[in-house]
Amino acid sequence: MNELSPNTPVIVGAGFCQQKHDDPAACAEPYQLMVNAIRQAAQDAGCDALLAELQSIAVLKGMWEYRNPGRLIARALGCRQARSILADVGNLQLSPLFELCVAIRSGEQELGVVTGGEAKFRELRARITGQGVSNTREPEDTPQPDVFHSVPDPFCSEVEARAGIMLPVEYFAVIESALRHAEGLGIEEHRDRIAALYSAFSRIASANPNAWSRAEVAAPDIRNASDRNPMIAFPYTKRVNSQWNVNQAAALLVCSVAKARELRLDESRWIYPLAGTQSRHVVVLAQKKQLHTQPGAVIAGERAFALAGITPRDVTMADLYSCFPAAVRCFARDLKLDGACPLSVTGSMAFAGGPFNHAALDSVVGMVGALRREPRTNRRTGLVSNLSGIFGKEAIALFANQPGANGFCFEDVTEQVASVDRPVPIDAAYRGPARIIGYTVGYARNEPDHAYAYCENAAGARTVARCVDPGVLRQMTEQEFVGRQVMVREDDTFDLAC
Repeated sequence: MNELSPNTPVIVGAGFCQQKHDDPAACAEPYQLMVNAIRQAAQDAGCDALLAELQSIAVLKGMWEYRNPGRLIARALGCRQARSILADVGNLQLSPLFELCVAIRSGEQELGVVTGGEAKFRELRARITGQGVSNTREPEDTPQPDVFHSVPDPFCSEVEARAGIMLPVEYFAVIESALRHAEGLGIEEHRDRIAALYSAFSRIASANPNAWSRAEVAAPDIRNASDRNPMIAFPYTKRVNSQWNVNQAAALLVCSVAKARELRLDESRWIYPLAGTQSRHVVVLAQKKQLHTQPGAVIAGERAFALAGITPRDVTMADLYSCFPAAVRCFARDLKLDGACPLSVTGSMAFAGGPFNHAALDSVVGMVGALRREPRTNRRTGLVSNLSGIFGKEAIALFANQPGANGFCFEDVTEQVASVDRPVPIDAAYRGPARIIGYTVGYARNEPDHAYAYCENAAGARTVARCVDPGVLRQMTEQEFVGRQVMVREDDTFDLAC
């Protein structure tokens, strides 16, 4: 390894903290979980002393209200000189890791950490038990983070908001229907395929000591609705949804090869970031040319493989972002990973846990462990994917247990994606015949309650309509409605075309 550039970034420590106490008073608050995860990462690196030398602490914003969490963490760790960085919700979760690797590669810094943490299970148990819990409140004069990454991107279009579609699970179920149609799968075959995929994920989670739920779940118990596994947005039952009521934190310590050698860190445990790519071009779901494929994922994936000098067939393991099945299945399709390698090393956000805004860090921590378990003589490459919003942005990261020929490479492909991914026009006032391009049926009290249909008229413009007819809702769960003609009415509802 003497040929490595001294500024090559390497992951030297990966930390994870999880607490599952039924007594909320026994659970740490989010920033404390992050502190614990960073300490675990330092122990993993074999050098607690490096914490005092941290030059940056990047935090992914969670469902908490800390003003400057990086500063709280720095005080707890004894590295008050570290810059505090906060990435708001809506940023790609892999971006702070990419930024740290780029800073190290350029020589701007030598050592930093990226972290995120949530304590939603603590809050849930507090509500159930009637016990009060609170997070640290920083003084009003607390300085803002040294760096704050905000996000002004839209979540949805006017027609989607007007139709009433709000839940992410419903948006991704719409994508799922378009993917099912593109693959030529029948309704029942498609449900079987999702259930088999997630049952396999539960088996992976059962062997993952960091997984929130480690019980293996049979495919029928995932596929079929029940009192404990209600249908939420057809074809998605509760068990395939991301599980965010968790107390979890993750941390990644990254430093330059020169710094790692100065600290005498064990080189046999280093994991090498090979390439990172991201697209920040946002097109809301109603305006995507095709709902089942994401140009940002395709282009970011192709570029990441090119930068690392590999192909999809060289990827030996992956952890694809898994907020809902459509995310996994679209990434696998767009990155050409179907059949190439396992699609999860953690067990997915449904079973391993899906903290609100840092699950991609959990994936990288899991990937570090998986790559380390492979003999160093055998080159192994892992891929982690990430999305933001309703597939509004995409990021791809490649890691290996051996250094890459090109060191670490990063590229933002936003402009390239924007040049080909142009939004389809919306016609919010359209009334008349239209073709469904994606849909879902939402449930309430275990019964079909409403449907949303993404429709395209003869001129190629889009709108979103709603239906509450019980007979139509039932048909939409038994027959394929993608490609079907409907009538969009004055009240933004639809019914079956004659």
